[in-house]
Amino acid sequence: MKKGIHPEYNEITVVLSDGTEFKTRSTMDPDDGVYRSEVDSKNHPFYTGNMNFQKKAGRIDRFKKRYGTD
Repeated sequence: MKKGIHPEYNEITVVLSDGTEFKTRSTMDPDDGVYRSEVDSKNHPFYTGNMNFQKKAGRIDRFKKRYGTD
């Protein structure tokens, strides 16, 4: 590798939304060496199955009702 063109590759601690921690290496440069995740597989709707399709369907129905595209 060429010298001076690559970012630093340091060890950081990743803290998930439920408090779980693990160490990994990254080029990310957080101030305190800790990355705090707000969204991960434990709380994201795709993984938890709590996706709400009714809201989207309601928007489509309102559009059709408003513009008469039935």
